[in-house]
Amino acid sequence: MRYGSVFAPGLFAGKVVLITGGGSGIGRCVAHELAALGAHTVLLGRKADSLQAVAAEIREDGGSASFHACDIRDEDAVKQVVAAVVAAHARIDGLVNNAGGQYLTPLEAISAKGWEAVLNTNLTGGFLMARECFLQSMNKNGGAIVNIVADIWGSMPGMGHSGAARAGMVSFTETAAVEWAGRGVRVNAVAPGYIASSGMDKYPPEMGPMLREMAQTVPLGRFGTEAETAAGIVFLLSPAASFISGSTLRIDGARPQVRMGWPMRAASKEVRERAAIRPFDGFHRAKTPKVFQAAVPESKE
Repeated sequence: MRYGSVFAPGLFAGKVVLITGGGSGIGRCVAHELAALGAHTVLLGRKADSLQAVAAEIREDGGSASFHACDIRDEDAVKQVVAAVVAAHARIDGLVNNAGGQYLTPLEAISAKGWEAVLNTNLTGGFLMARECFLQSMNKNGGAIVNIVADIWGSMPGMGHSGAARAGMVSFTETAAVEWAGRGVRVNAVAPGYIASSGMDKYPPEMGPMLREMAQTVPLGRFGTEAETAAGIVFLLSPAASFISGSTLRIDGARPQVRMGWPMRAASKEVRERAAIRPFDGFHRAKTPKVFQAAVPESKE
Protein backbone atom coordinates (compact mmCIF):
# COMPACT_ATOMS: atom_id res chain seq x y z
CA MET A 1 0.00 0.00 0.00
CA ARG A 2 1.01 3.59 -0.61
CA TYR A 3 -0.07 6.90 0.87
CA GLY A 4 -3.48 7.92 -0.50
CA SER A 5 -2.73 11.61 -1.05
CA VAL A 6 -5.30 13.83 -2.78
CA PHE A 7 -2.45 15.76 -4.43
CA ALA A 8 -0.93 15.16 -7.85
CA PRO A 9 1.83 12.53 -8.06
CA GLY A 10 5.26 14.10 -8.34
CA LEU A 11 4.08 17.45 -6.95
CA PHE A 12 7.22 17.77 -4.79
CA ALA A 13 9.67 15.97 -7.08
CA GLY A 14 13.19 17.26 -6.50
CA LYS A 15 12.22 19.24 -3.38
CA VAL A 16 13.93 18.94 0.00
CA VAL A 17 11.66 19.39 3.04
CA LEU A 18 12.64 19.33 6.72
CA ILE A 19 10.11 18.06 9.25
CA THR A 20 10.83 18.56 12.94
CA GLY A 21 9.21 16.06 15.24
CA GLY A 22 9.20 13.68 12.29
CA GLY A 23 9.48 10.52 14.36
CA SER A 24 5.83 10.24 15.37
CA GLY A 25 2.31 11.58 15.05
CA ILE A 26 1.52 14.37 12.61
CA GLY A 27 5.19 14.84 11.68
CA ARG A 28 5.50 11.20 10.66
CA CYS A 29 2.33 11.44 8.58
CA VAL A 30 3.46 14.63 6.81
CA ALA A 31 6.82 13.07 6.02
CA HIS A 32 5.12 10.04 4.47
CA GLU A 33 2.82 12.17 2.31
CA LEU A 34 5.58 14.48 1.09
CA ALA A 35 7.81 11.52 0.27
CA ALA A 36 4.96 9.84 -1.60
CA LEU A 37 4.69 13.04 -3.67
CA GLY A 38 8.37 12.96 -4.61
CA ALA A 39 10.10 15.05 -1.95
CA HIS A 40 13.25 14.07 -0.12
CA THR A 41 12.17 14.34 3.50
CA VAL A 42 14.64 15.15 6.25
CA LEU A 43 13.36 14.05 9.66
CA LEU A 44 14.55 15.91 12.75
CA GLY A 45 13.96 15.10 16.39
CA ARG A 46 15.66 14.19 19.64
CA LYS A 47 15.23 10.41 19.39
CA ALA A 48 17.31 8.89 16.61
CA ASP A 49 15.65 5.47 16.89
CA SER A 50 12.15 6.77 16.09
CA LEU A 51 13.48 8.92 13.25
CA GLN A 52 15.34 5.95 11.82
CA ALA A 53 12.19 3.83 12.00
CA VAL A 54 10.11 6.39 10.08
CA ALA A 55 12.86 6.89 7.49
CA ALA A 56 12.93 3.10 7.01
CA GLU A 57 9.12 3.07 6.53
CA ILE A 58 9.38 5.78 3.88
CA ARG A 59 12.13 3.97 1.99
CA GLU A 60 10.18 0.70 2.20
CA ASP A 61 7.27 2.53 0.55
CA GLY A 62 9.54 3.74 -2.26
CA GLY A 63 10.21 7.25 -0.96
CA SER A 64 13.37 9.15 -0.08
CA ALA A 65 14.24 10.14 3.48
CA SER A 66 17.12 10.89 5.79
CA PHE A 67 17.26 11.91 9.43
CA HIS A 68 19.29 13.86 11.98
CA ALA A 69 18.97 13.75 15.74
CA CYS A 70 18.78 17.34 16.95
CA ASP A 71 17.47 19.30 19.93
CA ILE A 72 15.84 22.31 18.28
CA ARG A 73 16.19 24.28 21.53
CA ASP A 74 19.99 24.23 21.10
CA GLU A 75 21.01 27.12 18.83
CA ASP A 76 24.38 25.67 17.85
CA ALA A 77 22.86 22.26 17.14
CA VAL A 78 20.24 23.86 14.88
CA LYS A 79 22.89 25.78 12.96
CA GLN A 80 24.91 22.62 12.48
CA VAL A 81 22.06 20.39 11.36
CA VAL A 82 20.74 22.92 8.84
CA ALA A 83 24.29 23.33 7.49
CA ALA A 84 24.58 19.55 7.16
CA VAL A 85 21.30 19.35 5.20
CA VAL A 86 22.37 22.17 2.87
CA ALA A 87 25.75 20.53 2.36
CA ALA A 88 24.09 17.24 1.45
CA HIS A 89 21.28 18.57 -0.75
CA ALA A 90 22.38 22.10 -1.80
CA ARG A 91 19.11 23.69 -0.72
CA ILE A 92 16.08 23.50 1.56
CA ASP A 93 12.73 24.09 -0.13
CA GLY A 94 10.38 23.57 2.78
CA LEU A 95 10.28 23.46 6.57
CA VAL A 96 7.52 22.00 8.72
CA ASN A 97 8.00 23.24 12.28
CA ASN A 98 6.07 20.42 13.91
CA ALA A 99 8.10 19.56 17.03
CA GLY A 100 6.39 20.51 20.26
CA GLY A 101 5.30 19.34 23.67
CA GLN A 102 3.50 20.35 26.82
CA TYR A 103 2.02 18.92 29.97
CA LEU A 104 -1.32 19.46 31.69
CA THR A 105 -1.17 21.73 34.74
CA PRO A 106 -2.89 24.91 36.01
CA LEU A 107 -1.04 28.21 35.70
CA GLU A 108 -0.39 28.58 39.42
CA ALA A 109 1.47 25.25 39.48
CA ILE A 110 3.81 25.97 36.56
CA SER A 111 7.37 26.65 37.64
CA ALA A 112 9.64 29.07 35.80
CA LYS A 113 11.67 26.09 34.60
CA GLY A 114 8.57 24.33 33.28
CA TRP A 115 7.31 27.51 31.60
CA GLU A 116 10.67 28.07 29.88
CA ALA A 117 10.92 24.43 28.78
CA VAL A 118 7.56 24.58 26.98
CA LEU A 119 8.26 27.98 25.40
CA ASN A 120 11.70 26.85 24.27
CA THR A 121 10.23 23.77 22.60
CA ASN A 122 7.09 25.30 21.07
CA LEU A 123 8.33 28.79 20.20
CA THR A 124 12.08 29.37 20.42
CA GLY A 125 12.99 26.09 18.71
CA GLY A 126 10.66 26.82 15.81
CA PHE A 127 12.11 30.31 15.46
CA LEU A 128 15.67 28.95 15.40
CA MET A 129 14.80 26.37 12.73
CA ALA A 130 13.04 28.94 10.55
CA ARG A 131 15.81 31.51 10.93
CA GLU A 132 18.56 29.07 9.99
CA CYS A 133 16.65 27.66 7.00
CA PHE A 134 16.19 31.24 5.83
CA LEU A 135 19.79 32.31 6.42
CA GLN A 136 21.43 29.19 5.02
CA SER A 137 19.18 28.53 2.00
CA MET A 138 15.80 30.19 1.56
CA ASN A 139 17.07 33.77 1.35
CA LYS A 140 18.80 32.72 -1.86
CA ASN A 141 16.38 30.15 -3.29
CA GLY A 142 13.00 30.97 -1.75
CA GLY A 143 10.90 28.41 0.05
CA ALA A 144 7.89 27.74 2.22
CA ILE A 145 7.59 27.34 5.98
CA VAL A 146 4.62 25.91 7.86
CA ASN A 147 4.55 26.31 11.63
CA ILE A 148 2.31 23.93 13.60
CA VAL A 149 0.49 25.70 16.40
CA ALA A 150 -2.69 24.67 18.26
CA ASP A 151 -6.30 25.51 19.01
CA ILE A 152 -5.56 28.60 21.13
CA TRP A 153 -8.69 30.61 20.28
CA GLY A 154 -10.59 31.60 23.39
CA SER A 155 -8.12 30.14 25.87
CA MET A 156 -6.08 27.05 26.64
CA PRO A 157 -6.90 26.23 30.29
CA GLY A 158 -4.60 23.69 31.84
CA MET A 159 -1.93 24.39 29.24
CA GLY A 160 -1.30 28.11 29.60
CA HIS A 161 2.40 27.73 28.86
CA SER A 162 1.64 26.00 25.56
CA GLY A 163 -1.05 28.53 24.68
CA ALA A 164 1.37 31.42 25.20
CA ALA A 165 4.01 29.74 23.07
CA ARG A 166 1.59 28.88 20.26
CA ALA A 167 0.16 32.39 20.22
CA GLY A 168 3.72 33.66 19.95
CA MET A 169 4.32 31.37 17.00
CA VAL A 170 1.24 32.75 15.23
CA SER A 171 2.64 36.26 15.65
CA PHE A 172 6.08 35.10 14.49
CA THR A 173 4.44 33.53 11.42
CA GLU A 174 2.78 36.81 10.49
CA THR A 175 5.96 38.84 11.02
CA ALA A 176 8.21 36.44 9.12
CA ALA A 177 5.74 36.40 6.23
CA VAL A 178 6.26 40.16 5.85
CA GLU A 179 10.00 40.32 6.48
CA TRP A 180 10.93 37.36 4.26
CA ALA A 181 8.46 37.85 1.40
CA GLY A 182 11.03 39.91 -0.51
CA ARG A 183 13.26 36.82 -0.70
CA GLY A 184 10.48 34.61 -2.06
CA VAL A 185 9.71 32.88 1.24
CA ARG A 186 6.15 32.17 2.34
CA VAL A 187 5.40 31.53 6.02
CA ASN A 188 2.09 30.11 7.25
CA ALA A 189 0.77 28.15 10.21
CA VAL A 190 -1.58 25.23 10.73
CA ALA A 191 -3.60 24.99 13.94
CA PRO A 192 -4.83 21.42 14.55
CA GLY A 193 -7.75 20.96 16.87
CA TYR A 194 -8.55 17.56 18.40
CA ILE A 195 -6.55 15.15 16.25
CA ALA A 196 -6.40 11.41 16.92
CA SER A 197 -2.61 11.28 16.85
CA SER A 198 -0.10 9.02 18.54
CA GLY A 199 0.88 12.04 20.63
CA MET A 200 -2.20 11.34 22.75
CA ASP A 201 -0.53 8.16 23.99
CA LYS A 202 1.88 10.37 25.95
CA TYR A 203 -0.85 11.66 28.24
CA PRO A 204 -1.41 9.86 31.57
CA PRO A 205 -4.02 7.04 31.61
CA GLU A 206 -6.33 8.98 33.91
CA MET A 207 -6.92 11.47 31.07
CA GLY A 208 -8.45 8.70 28.92
CA PRO A 209 -12.13 9.32 29.82
CA MET A 210 -11.78 13.07 29.22
CA LEU A 211 -10.05 12.52 25.87
CA ARG A 212 -12.77 10.16 24.72
CA GLU A 213 -15.50 12.66 25.65
CA MET A 214 -13.84 15.56 23.80
CA ALA A 215 -15.26 14.51 20.42
CA GLN A 216 -18.73 15.52 21.62
CA THR A 217 -17.55 19.15 21.92
CA VAL A 218 -16.72 19.26 18.19
CA PRO A 219 -19.60 20.28 15.86
CA LEU A 220 -18.51 17.69 13.29
CA GLY A 221 -18.80 15.08 16.05
CA ARG A 222 -15.40 13.44 15.87
CA PHE A 223 -11.65 13.80 16.15
CA GLY A 224 -9.64 14.72 13.08
CA THR A 225 -7.06 12.38 11.57
CA GLU A 226 -3.36 12.85 11.04
CA ALA A 227 -3.97 12.64 7.28
CA GLU A 228 -6.49 15.51 7.39
CA THR A 229 -3.91 17.65 9.17
CA ALA A 230 -1.11 16.63 6.82
CA ALA A 231 -3.23 17.56 3.79
CA GLY A 232 -3.50 21.15 5.02
CA ILE A 233 0.24 21.34 5.64
CA VAL A 234 1.08 19.89 2.24
CA PHE A 235 -1.29 22.34 0.54
CA LEU A 236 0.43 25.32 2.18
CA LEU A 237 3.82 24.02 1.04
CA SER A 238 2.56 23.50 -2.51
CA PRO A 239 2.54 25.84 -5.54
CA ALA A 240 -1.27 26.06 -5.21
CA ALA A 241 -0.70 28.22 -2.10
CA SER A 242 1.78 30.55 -3.82
CA PHE A 243 -0.26 33.66 -2.86
CA ILE A 244 -0.93 32.56 0.72
CA SER A 245 1.45 33.85 3.38
CA GLY A 246 1.04 35.02 6.95
CA SER A 247 -2.12 32.94 7.40
CA THR A 248 -3.14 30.36 9.98
CA LEU A 249 -5.21 27.44 8.70
CA ARG A 250 -7.38 25.90 11.39
CA ILE A 251 -8.12 22.19 11.11
CA ASP A 252 -10.54 21.71 13.99
CA GLY A 253 -14.08 20.80 12.88
CA ALA A 254 -15.37 24.27 13.99
CA ARG A 255 -14.70 23.50 17.65
CA PRO A 256 -13.63 27.07 18.61
CA GLN A 257 -16.98 28.38 17.35
CA VAL A 258 -18.97 26.55 20.04
CA ARG A 259 -20.66 29.13 22.25
CA MET A 260 -22.43 29.06 25.59
CA GLY A 261 -26.19 29.29 25.12
CA TRP A 262 -26.21 27.69 21.66
CA PRO A 263 -27.52 24.12 21.70
CA MET A 264 -24.71 21.75 20.83
CA ARG A 265 -25.70 19.28 18.12
CA ALA A 266 -22.60 17.33 17.22
CA ALA A 267 -22.96 15.43 13.96
CA SER A 268 -23.80 11.79 14.63
CA LYS A 269 -22.09 8.90 12.91
CA GLU A 270 -25.20 8.42 10.76
CA VAL A 271 -25.10 12.06 9.64
CA ARG A 272 -21.38 11.88 8.91
CA GLU A 273 -21.94 8.78 6.78
CA ARG A 274 -24.80 10.37 4.85
CA ALA A 275 -23.05 13.72 4.38
CA ALA A 276 -19.77 12.13 3.28
CA ILE A 277 -17.78 13.75 6.09
CA ARG A 278 -16.18 10.57 7.30
CA PRO A 279 -12.55 10.88 8.39
CA PHE A 280 -10.06 11.08 5.56
CA ASP A 281 -7.69 8.17 6.18
CA GLY A 282 -5.13 8.64 3.43
CA PHE A 283 -2.26 7.52 5.65
CA HIS A 284 -1.86 3.82 4.99
CA ARG A 285 0.36 3.35 8.07
CA ALA A 286 -1.90 5.23 10.50
CA LYS A 287 -2.48 3.73 13.93
CA THR A 288 -5.34 4.57 16.24
CA PRO A 289 -4.09 6.00 19.57
CA LYS A 290 -4.39 3.41 22.31
CA VAL A 291 -6.89 5.54 24.22
CA PHE A 292 -9.31 5.26 21.27
CA GLN A 293 -8.71 1.74 20.01
CA ALA A 294 -11.85 0.38 21.65
CA ALA A 295 -13.80 3.64 21.47
CA VAL A 296 -13.43 4.63 17.81
CA PRO A 297 -14.03 1.50 15.73
CA GLU A 298 -14.49 3.48 12.50
CA SER A 299 -10.89 4.71 12.58
CA LYS A 300 -8.09 2.81 10.87
CA GLU A 301 -6.05 0.47 13.02
